[in-house]
Amino acid sequence: MDHILFLTGRLAQPQLERVLAGIDDAPFTYEVREIGLQVAALMTADMIRRRVEAPVQASRIVVPGRCRGDLDALTAHFGIPVMRGPEELKDLPRFFNRAAKPEDLSEYEVAIFAEIVDAPRLSVEAIVARAHALQRDGADVIDLGCLPETAFAHLEDSVRALKAEGFAVSVDSVDVQELLRGGRAGADYLLSLTVDTLWVADEVAATPVLIPRTPHDESSLHAAIDALRAKGRAFLADPILDPIPFGLVASIVRYHALRARYPEAPIMMGVGNLTELTEADTSGINALLFGMAAELNVAAVLTTQVSAHARRAVKEADWARRIMHAAARQRSLPKGMNDALMTVHAKHPFPDTPDEIAATAAQVRDPNFRVQVSQQGLHVYNRDGMRTGQDAFELWPQLGLEGDASHAFYMGVELAHAQLAWQLGKRYTQDQPLDWGCAVDREADDLNAWCAPGPTRATPKKSET
Repeated sequence: MDHILFLTGRLAQPQLERVLAGIDDAPFTYEVREIGLQVAALMTADMIRRRVEAPVQASRIVVPGRCRGDLDALTAHFGIPVMRGPEELKDLPRFFNRAAKPEDLSEYEVAIFAEIVDAPRLSVEAIVARAHALQRDGADVIDLGCLPETAFAHLEDSVRALKAEGFAVSVDSVDVQELLRGGRAGADYLLSLTVDTLWVADEVAATPVLIPRTPHDESSLHAAIDALRAKGRAFLADPILDPIPFGLVASIVRYHALRARYPEAPIMMGVGNLTELTEADTSGINALLFGMAAELNVAAVLTTQVSAHARRAVKEADWARRIMHAAARQRSLPKGMNDALMTVHAKHPFPDTPDEIAATAAQVRDPNFRVQVSQQGLHVYNRDGMRTGQDAFELWPQLGLEGDASHAFYMGVELAHAQLAWQLGKRYTQDQPLDWGCAVDREADDLNAWCAPGPTRATPKKSET
């Protein structure tokens, strides 16, 4: 059985010991060692090297999640693995449950077609720039959306420019002449052909996406599929996903029926009718739609980012396809794999109880304010005592910072973050930005580097004159 040495600071030691003691049937024995500092999050690799004497009688060493420095060098120094634990002590039980087998989300099966809906109104340069941004978010195919009664004189130039940059390209139009122009310019896919316009596929090499004459005319889609299968031509078939409340459930049934009739046929699902036309957070909508796509073995999804509330649709789609692919492959629920799609709420938002926070506060002997959040509300404490409340304005008069502008600004920002976290049910960690999942770009934290000041502690740059 593993014997683990947990390194910590004075304030966190009692809580760490309680958490470890509460792990039922722990697959390890352990020792908790306080290495002579008050705040565990300030621990560094250099400090550990100086204060922990080698050799260490343990199978491995676990340090605080925000410990800075090169842990590989510490591993070489001690001759046993040195690893970071979770950022919150209460997450240790879940950490050890998943640490043995990290979830691999590198694989997926669904291709993402990302549509540039206003392509005729953009320059070639702007289209290429937009394509690169969509590709960074996870798009596999750049779809050029043509507009009714809008000239697209630079369609061919746009296709060629994208192909020259290495993109797979589709052209999306109700005008067969535009589809022909796109196909002849080198487009990889054409959206969309019906049984009446299949002749276009005979004119170009592009792979057609087949749709019914009308969403309810399933027989016309079957006829188009059968015709291309007889010719040995590749295709994608899309029964059309209808918006709420104009036939969503019936359209899902059509997808299921198509899969039952053609078990091996490559299916496309256009999700914009749900993400764009439903005023709800798109991360959850994408999770559900890609779950259905995984069950139906859908080959490709067409998505858009038109509405401001759907501006992360491609990135959400990328995460959703990976998570749902892993769930389908493992025959497991899509839980505990990754929280990128949990943009508003956290699964375990309040790791500490008011009593635990009070016990930590009782040990503090300096004037620096600590901020924590529990289910009860906000807790602000230093050597002068505890202040609790549910509103930053309620707590502000109790801090006595009227004469310290920089400290007042810092605490104002931190209390605002804490209040948002409490109201939404998100995890709050002082001096760290709130985690909004894939809804907000966030640079990876380099834990091998020395910790810079928190975003609200950093000294503002003076303006140049």
